[in-house]
Amino acid sequence: MNRLSHYSLVCEAPVVIPGPASRKLGEEICQHLGIEVTGLEMRRFSDSETFVKVLDNIRGRDVFIIQSTSTPTNDHVMELLLMLDAAHRASAARITAVIPYFGYARQDRKDQGRVALSAKLVANIITTAGADRVLTVDLHSGQIQGFFDIPVDHLQAGQVLVDYVQNSGLEDFIVVSPDVGNVKLARNYADMVHAPLAIVDKRRTAPNVSEVMSIIGDEDIPGRNVLIFDDMIDTAGTICNASHALRERGAKDVYALAVHGVLSGKALERLEASPIREVVLTNTISQVDRPLPEKIRVLSVAPLIAGAIERIHDHRSVSDLFQSMAR
Repeated sequence: MNRLSHYSLVCEAPVVIPGPASRKLGEEICQHLGIEVTGLEMRRFSDSETFVKVLDNIRGRDVFIIQSTSTPTNDHVMELLLMLDAAHRASAARITAVIPYFGYARQDRKDQGRVALSAKLVANIITTAGADRVLTVDLHSGQIQGFFDIPVDHLQAGQVLVDYVQNSGLEDFIVVSPDVGNVKLARNYADMVHAPLAIVDKRRTAPNVSEVMSIIGDEDIPGRNVLIFDDMIDTAGTICNASHALRERGAKDVYALAVHGVLSGKALERLEASPIREVVLTNTISQVDRPLPEKIRVLSVAPLIAGAIERIHDHRSVSDLFQSMAR
């Protein structure tokens, strides 16, 4: 902390400012913290420029700005930057960017020549805009924490999904990794729910296009319920292709569980037409503005994020909120 003492911050409640991308989640977080949502005015001029104003006095306060950088990604990133700048210029004592879903996270390496390292660039501009620290949930790649030159608290919402499975009454299941790159995460989930693990071997023929080549461990699939865990569901092509292959190999019911419901392109149509019985997501990305198929269930991460905010504000350890799901 570089502006006020520890005592000055913890004497007052934290300030929570939800952005447009995470308004409902922000309200839930405030309910868990027992505080009011801090007012924010945001509007667009006719040329599409964005105007941002914090409506309450936040001078000397510990401020948490909540905004997922989900679709439309560029708009939500810009809104986040302007909110950070507004809080900085309003003399907030400390500003934490709470980013439940960190967009551009999949562009975290140079896997071909002359491409932008977009995840690093976004990390840089968030810091430049005024963030003193970042609180995020289930980064696509844990190494992105190192892209920031400020502290990063990386929460993992896998326990929310595991709790749902354990309370669902579902029995005789197997965990399946939707691709080879997800094996470590899937193994952690399998250990947590005490189930065997199988792996889908897929081939990606184009961006967002894949096909199943084989399934490693498919001898354990016939007659069992299948849990497909992933960090996100984007176009849903991979998970739907996997569900068809699993049913062909004798799976009983297929359940898809992911932290981030990106659900871009024809994802909803694919999920609705797939043999997946239920899709379980969290609200790191808001789904309130579009109708969802009945098979999609959304769980809240508000208690998890509220607990982290409370600990950060009180200068207590956040590590007890971290689950044993490190990548």
